[in-house]
Order: sequence, then structure tokens, then C-alpha cells
Amino acid sequence: MAFDLHTFILGIVQGLCEFLPISSSGHLALLQNFFGFNQDGLLAFDILLHCATMLAILIFFRREIGRLLVGWTSGWFSRSARQALEWKYGWSILLASALTAAIGLPLKKTVEKMMSSSLAVGCGLLVTAALLAIVPLWAGGENTEKRDLRLREGVSLPLKAVIAVGIVQGLAVFPGISRSGSTIAAGLIMGLAVGEAFRFSFLISVPAVLGATLLEAIKLYRDGDMSLPGGWFWAAAAAFVLGWIALKLMHRLVLSGRWAYFGLYCLLLGSAAILAALEIF
Repeated sequence: MAFDLHTFILGIVQGLCEFLPISSSGHLALLQNFFGFNQDGLLAFDILLHCATMLAILIFFRREIGRLLVGWTSGWFSRSARQALEWKYGWSILLASALTAAIGLPLKKTVEKMMSSSLAVGCGLLVTAALLAIVPLWAGGENTEKRDLRLREGVSLPLKAVIAVGIVQGLAVFPGISRSGSTIAAGLIMGLAVGEAFRFSFLISVPAVLGATLLEAIKLYRDGDMSLPGGWFWAAAAAFVLGWIALKLMHRLVLSGRWAYFGLYCLLLGSAAILAALEIF
């Protein structure tokens, strides 16, 4: 299969940045602008890369997703199953996803315009840096291993946390704002333990990515524009493999509270993007 260095780099960036709290959309927008790619022409490619990293989520959380699907489905046929955590957790994911769609969909055209603006991306990265700077204020406290077991212990999610995380995920469609970083931060601020915030953040990303992918794929099919750039296969493979590695790394970093490095990185990159957009250097 053909290999293209530019598309391969985009696949690497998507894989590394999708799960780390540094905004994959911001990095992809900056790189696509740097390479001079046409945003409309890369829409199908962007969808492909997001599907590749979503596959990494499905594999990483396969046990949790399987248990939730079985438990939530059982709740439709058994009254006793509706008392289980999986039933309540499934509805929490759906509620957060509905809020995300209600906020994110109306912003679609605005976000598409901002993707071509390095200034807008830079400002988004500064927002991410600010969020990561305040995360440690809520991330301390009880033993992290205990926090990561709370789903299995049957602790349901507070409604205020579900609503807040769903809203923040909708706002995270702006390029430069990290979806994972902002949703985990929102969960922590609303009282979720670190393990809970991490898990919920990534589980609610699945319906969000699936929904957005389906809508864009339908639009592309109707427009007859399903073309992909050269080297798309290797780019998607890189996005999947590196996405899975980044997700495992993110899990360790979140539980250990190591946010400062990512915040500093976003601050530096965001500042550089703004200065470059303003032609200061």
C-alpha cells in the first residue's frame, strides 16, 4: 500500500494526542494548516483517524463496556436489574451524550471555521493549559487505587457530575481544548474520584465519536466525497497503535496526578501558535 509521510505524521499525532490532555484537534489543525491541506478534503480522513483511536478505547475498556451493555440491556427486561449500577451508569452515559450533542452540534460550522485559524487554536490550547493547572486542586486526597475500584464497588455517579461532564464535552469541540483533559477536570471539580473521572470521560467519548462519525459519513456519502489521501492505511494503523499506548499512559498519569507537564506544553504551544498567527515572530 502507498505510504505518504504527511498523512502518516497526522496519524501519529492523532494517536498520541487524542487521549493525552493536549488536544488532538488542535494539533491536527495546526499541522494541516502547516502542510497546506484543504480542510474539506480531509474530512473523510479525519473521520477515519477518529475511528482508529475509538477502536483503541473499545479494546482498552472492553470489559467495562461489555458489562455495561449487558447490565443496561437487562434493565429493560428485569425490574431487579434496574437496581444495578450498570443500569444507572448506562443512563448517565446517555444523558451526558445528549447534552454533548445539544451543545456541540449547533457549534459545528463555527468550529469548522476555527480549525483553519492558528490564533483560535492557540487560544484553545491556553484554555486547556489553564484547566490542567487547576486540576491538581481536586485530584489529591484518598488512595488512587481505591478510587479506581469504585465502579466495581457499586458507587453511582452524582447527577451534577454527569451534567457538568456532558456540557464540557460539548464545549470541547473547539480546536485546542482537550476533550479528555477538560472532561476529567470537570468530573474532579464535581466530586468524582480520579478513577471515576477517567473512566467516565472515555466511556462517554464513544457515543460522541460514533454519533459525529455517523453524521459526517452520511454527509460525505450524499456529497459523493469519500476520497482518502494517499497513505491513509498506515496513518490509521499508527493512530490505533499509538492511541492504545497513549491511553494506557494517560491512565497511569491521571491516577498519579501528573498534569503539570501537559499544562506547560499546552501553554508553550498555544503561545507559539498565537504569536505565529499575529506574525510576531
